Amino acid sequence: MDGGQALVRTLIEYGVDTAFSVPGESYLPILRAIQNSGNAIKLVTPRHESGVTFAAEAFGKLAGRPAAGFVSRGPGATNASIGVHTASQDSTPLLLFVGHVPTATKGREAFQEIDYHQMFGKIAKAVLEPETSAQIPEVVARAVTLTTAGRPGPVIVVMPKDITEGDAGDTLPPTLRPRARAGMAPDDVTAAAALINQARKPVLIAGEMISIDDATPALVAFAEASGVAVAAAYRRQDTFPNEHAAYFGHLEINRVAFQREAFEDADLIIAMGCRLDGISTQEFTIPRADQTLIHVFPDREVLARGAAEVAAAADVIPALQALTEAVAAPSPERLAWRNGLHAAFDAFARPGTIHIHGQVDLAACVAEMQSQVPDDAVILTDSGTFARWVHRYYRFNRPHTQAGPMSGAMGYATPGGIGAALAKPNAPAVAFVGDGGFLMSGQELVAAVQHRLKLICILCDNGAWGSIMVSQQRRYGEEGVHGTRLQSPDFAKVAEGYGMPSFRVERTRDFAPAFAKALATEGPALLHLLLDERDISPFTDEVSV
Repeated sequence: MDGGQALVRTLIEYGVDTAFSVPGESYLPILRAIQNSGNAIKLVTPRHESGVTFAAEAFGKLAGRPAAGFVSRGPGATNASIGVHTASQDSTPLLLFVGHVPTATKGREAFQEIDYHQMFGKIAKAVLEPETSAQIPEVVARAVTLTTAGRPGPVIVVMPKDITEGDAGDTLPPTLRPRARAGMAPDDVTAAAALINQARKPVLIAGEMISIDDATPALVAFAEASGVAVAAAYRRQDTFPNEHAAYFGHLEINRVAFQREAFEDADLIIAMGCRLDGISTQEFTIPRADQTLIHVFPDREVLARGAAEVAAAADVIPALQALTEAVAAPSPERLAWRNGLHAAFDAFARPGTIHIHGQVDLAACVAEMQSQVPDDAVILTDSGTFARWVHRYYRFNRPHTQAGPMSGAMGYATPGGIGAALAKPNAPAVAFVGDGGFLMSGQELVAAVQHRLKLICILCDNGAWGSIMVSQQRRYGEEGVHGTRLQSPDFAKVAEGYGMPSFRVERTRDFAPAFAKALATEGPALLHLLLDERDISPFTDEVSV
């Protein structure tokens, strides 16, 4: 058994059934072993290495387990690094195997050589490298386990060419053991419950670990028992049903008045499975020094960044279950305050309050899309201000239905849609992407065509790098706009060239029939929305809320 066979055998043993690859000379035995595995591992080939890691990141986020990415050494690894950083900031399990120079030439600046331990050391959970072919099963097993242990994240496995090609013997992978879940210490439960019971206006921020641990039911039970108001951390709207009376919205880059007031009034903040990122906390202004914080997260390093009254290195499901049993019933005053926040969110999330300059109302399109897709549809958003229309107007009521880069990486949504379609093959994936972001990775739709994946790409074309253009206008006025207006191709024709149906949406009324046709298509489809550059953000020109 060569190293490639040992690697693939271990992946199969540890439940990895999906892989993405831009092939390279340095790992041909691995590709051969995947080919000979039958249908045990499905291999999809994006056209750029960023597509490998973006697709794998979306798969891991939605499936709760890692996909494997394979890229070649040097340029392949550098191209793939954007998705590794995305997985790191999103706490997403991801495996990336990187081909490497033969061991005899390491350290001599061989062709395409990079020190991957230095390159990935600060953005990956670990960088592992077998020293012999016989070590491959042990190293791969450790890598798979590390991706989901504690705070999930990306793990890099460096595969020197001679190690991959060498004789691995008949070494079996280590026995797969179920992941142990850590609960809160009894003293922490008692202390946290006392703080919750004493609070008048407690707010909970639901973070990434709610999704990763499939903890939404436990969170709903806790919210109902305690009466806390629940906000979703940035791009984590699927952690809690948006129609629930406890929910008061998504912590977007733009914080709206009722949310600002909620956090100003709150006397207790519970960060549940949330690393308290910069956007969710408004550049770390939440919590204030005079606000009490309870922080539950599995990574002690994350907990050490804050000053929580109770900081519990625990998994969220046992923590929520223990707190649900320990808290007292909420007061009528707390419930009335919470219900008022939800009413404000409900009004804010209804279309029709924004003045539209162009012929396409993106708020109305999002609402129409919601009326057509099933509740388990996966909605992906690329980086860009257009995504805020989805964040504001789409209501997520099922877990594992949202994917987007907390890192702000552009070019994510199209390859991410491929990963989503594979993670949830029975649900449609809808990827919102801007004209700029699409031209970074839109060619990955070819892979969706090749594999007949159910992916609808909604291309929001305003002819600009919209977020940056708005910043230029605010700082310098219209005369200061420079380098941010774009000339793009006819995207509908581009999609047709890829071999998929496409629909041009020039008016709001065009959207409903076009989306219905796209939804009825067996494989991928693209909708090209022609937007006015003045309609960039749903947080301006408010008519009424």
